[in-house]
Amino acid sequence: MMDKTYTVALMGNPNTGKSTLFNVLTGLRQHTGNWPGKTVTHAEGECRHRGTLYRIVDLPGTYSLYSNSADEEVARDFLLFQRPDVTIVVVDATALERNLNLALQVLEMTDRVIIAINLMDEAKKKGIHINTKKLAAKLGVPVVPISARNREGIDALLDTVDAMAHGRINTNPLSIRYSPEIERGIAKLLPLVKDVMGDTYPARWIALRLLDGDTSLLQALKQPPQPLIKEGNAYACCGSVKSV
Repeated sequence: MMDKTYTVALMGNPNTGKSTLFNVLTGLRQHTGNWPGKTVTHAEGECRHRGTLYRIVDLPGTYSLYSNSADEEVARDFLLFQRPDVTIVVVDATALERNLNLALQVLEMTDRVIIAINLMDEAKKKGIHINTKKLAAKLGVPVVPISARNREGIDALLDTVDAMAHGRINTNPLSIRYSPEIERGIAKLLPLVKDVMGDTYPARWIALRLLDGDTSLLQALKQPPQPLIKEGNAYACCGSVKSV
C-alpha cells in the first residue's frame, strides 16, 4: 500500500517570494503547464519531509479571491474544489497589513492554513519587529517566519506543514464579522447554501460571494473545473504536458 501524498497549496500576493519558496521546497522536481481552460501558468512539484511526500502547488500570485481575473479564479477554484490538505499563505514581512487582506480571505475558505511571513531579513534591516506568537493567536492559525531566499525557517515551516497534514494541529481561524445588513443576508442564505451544497464547501463564504453577485462562482459551482491528471512524471493541463 502506497503512503498518502498530501497536497500543499502556496498562496500569496505578487512579489512576496512565493515562487522562491516553491523553488526551495521542490528543487528540480517541478512540472509546468497551463491550468485547464486557462492561459494561466500552472506549476507544481514534490517535496519529501520526514518520510512523507508532499505535492506542492504554486498558485498564481493574487491580491484577492474575488474572481476579478483569471489568476484569481484559478486560485479560488483550487481552494474550493481541490481542497488542499494545507494552504500556505506567503506574506511580505515589510508590507504585512496589505498582505493580510488575502490571508483573511483564505481563512474564510479553509481552516487548514499556515501563514509564512517571508522576507524577514528585509524586515530586520528596516527595523520591523513582528510578534509571530501574538499574530498566530489573533489569526487562529500557525504563523512561521522565514526567509526563502536565504533558506531560513524552512525546516520549521515544513515541520508545521507535517503536523497540520497529520492532524496534530487544531486551528480556530479568525472569523470576519461584517455590517449588520450583510450578516443578516448571510444568515438568510446559509440554510439554502447548506441545503444545496451540504458540508462539502464553505457555506458562509459562498453566501458572502453570492451577496456580492459573484456570477463567476455560480458558473464554477454548476460546472467545476476539471482536475489535473498525472501522466507519468508530469501533469496534463489543457492537453499539454511539460516537465522541468
